[in-house]
Amino acid sequence: MESLHFKEINGPVLFEPKVFQDERGYFFESFTQKKFEELTGLKLDFVQDNHVFSKKGVLRGMHWQTKNPMDKLVRCVRGEIYDVAVDIRKSSPTYKKFIGVVLSEENRKMFLVPKGFAHGYLALTKETVVLYKCSNVYCPEGERAFRYSDPDIAIDWPEVEVPVVQNAKDKEAPFFSELKESDLFP
Repeated sequence: MESLHFKEINGPVLFEPKVFQDERGYFFESFTQKKFEELTGLKLDFVQDNHVFSKKGVLRGMHWQTKNPMDKLVRCVRGEIYDVAVDIRKSSPTYKKFIGVVLSEENRKMFLVPKGFAHGYLALTKETVVLYKCSNVYCPEGERAFRYSDPDIAIDWPEVEVPVVQNAKDKEAPFFSELKESDLFP
């Protein structure tokens, strides 16, 4: 596994596994704790795995938790997604900046979205399956969100040939400027 630390924003990390492929198919280690720690310098204990199916045009996000904040290690095992992390750490020099990456079953890359970042993704293909490891358990009363189309953040989402689909809660999420100070990270 190799890692790419972004120059633009400190925190998110993109991982590319070493894949062994032959006429039978392929094999790769999708996660090894020791290797992860060596590449990131982080010791995270992942305690929850999530498995998500989405149709093309489904946009999930932009989410984070104020109670039980969590790091997420995200990968797309079927189809392709555009995955985004937005820095919501008020003291960060990259506050309100975002990183977007394409994750797919073909590139097999994984994206670490650390605490202090809002997270969301757009399904780019007919059917996607996303798996992600979390360093904390889901806490509904601590969940926060802002609108994916917020002009203040101006995420450059790829175009899809179908209408963007969201759940009611995400459609009605506040704009970033409407968030309370307590919704963000120091």
